[in-house]
Amino acid sequence: MTDAEPEVEEYIPDPRRWQVLAVLVVVLFMSLMSVSSINVALPTIQLSLGATQSELQWVLSGYALTFGIGLVAAGRAGDIYGRGPLFIVGTAIFTICSIWSGVAADPLQLNIARAVMGIGSGLISPQAVGMIQQYFRGAERGRAFGIFGSVVGVSVSIGPLLGGLLIQAGGADLGWRWVFFINAPIGILAIVAAAIWIPKPLLNRNRERVAGEFVHSRDLDPIGSVLLGLAVLAVMFPFLESGSTPLVWAVLPVGGGILLVWIWWENHYKDRGREPMVDLHIFRVTSFANGTLLVSLYFLGVTSVWVIVALYMQEGLGHTALESGLIGLPSSILSTFAALWGGRNVARLGRKIVIGGLFSAILGLVLSILVVWLHAQGIASEWWLLASLSFVGIAQGAVISPNQALTLAEVPLQYAGSSGGVMQTGQRVGTSIGITVITAISFGVLAVSTWAAALMVGFLVIAVVVLISLGVAFRDLRQRHGNAWL
Repeated sequence: MTDAEPEVEEYIPDPRRWQVLAVLVVVLFMSLMSVSSINVALPTIQLSLGATQSELQWVLSGYALTFGIGLVAAGRAGDIYGRGPLFIVGTAIFTICSIWSGVAADPLQLNIARAVMGIGSGLISPQAVGMIQQYFRGAERGRAFGIFGSVVGVSVSIGPLLGGLLIQAGGADLGWRWVFFINAPIGILAIVAAAIWIPKPLLNRNRERVAGEFVHSRDLDPIGSVLLGLAVLAVMFPFLESGSTPLVWAVLPVGGGILLVWIWWENHYKDRGREPMVDLHIFRVTSFANGTLLVSLYFLGVTSVWVIVALYMQEGLGHTALESGLIGLPSSILSTFAALWGGRNVARLGRKIVIGGLFSAILGLVLSILVVWLHAQGIASEWWLLASLSFVGIAQGAVISPNQALTLAEVPLQYAGSSGGVMQTGQRVGTSIGITVITAISFGVLAVSTWAAALMVGFLVIAVVVLISLGVAFRDLRQRHGNAWL
């Protein structure tokens, strides 16, 4: 595989590609709205079900673990057997488990339902990325990723507000259940639309004719799938369960060891003439390697912004969950418009859009630190964060979707799902590590100082991580010099 290997098959635009994108964004909206709304529902879930703090943590952790460990294997399976069927199956699992979560009678049932829901989401995500790669090319692909990214902004902003309204209307016991039930009509609509609009045949039998006989052309690499899943589980688990016992950190080096075994196995598998789950030569495609590293670092830093802001607003200043959710509304709206603009212009401006987004994130972080300091001095209102955090929202739209288009631009189509899964796994691992480490630093400062100091130090650490990500972006820009699209 070379840096400029052409895609395998000739591209003929499918007339149904925009309908396919519509299905993808509906399911994306459903899944992200559910994720963003669950945070405001946690206190009422605890009250309604009598959940302990550990059980409540697993409402989030169980979903995150099952979602992260299967991304690459799901992408690989979609590449081989067809992305449409796995997308529909994942949507069905997510929808059924939403209903199951809504009728849960105790924390154990809820946590099992949430864990299975994570499996469904893990099936959906790489297929969605793979289908955009499959049905769109060039500037059109950038616009498709821009629309995809704009839905992220809408769903993330609507989720907490809708969750707060449903909880307020339904009360402590029923309101949080409707946060899950609302997924049912959206999921059913998406499944029907997918069955109608995704081009047929949905299922690829993974066979080709050799010497007059049909043979399997590619395999799933089950050992590689299991090894990578275990490695991701072992790496993510200590960060998701960091507050339980110090012994949990012993799992981390085990995860590193399993990852090394997986790398050996993938190379060994290829040397035997087989197709590994992830052809590690894909990392020789510099655009893919740089983009994956960049977005993993970005998620490691910026995801923690909203966790720290929510803690500062609610625990530090005594605001309600709804007020805390409102602080990010302008940011989410601007993220939507930035993603649409980035998608339309990524073919012309390339990596420069991502670099501009990273500078916007750093500006937003610095201005937010200034607002919090001025508030601590009694000079400014904390609601100036509505303006300063808007620059972080612009960064969300300008970084994530354009980077996705640029990162996958040179990846051969037959690796679209597994490569998208690799990139998303980096995001999930980065998110888990970042939230654990950065919030731990903030709480460490809080132990000897104030909530204002805790936020300012946390945001300073995030800014350093974004600066490192910016360095990767500039390196990638130099390597792409002379090619505006790449």
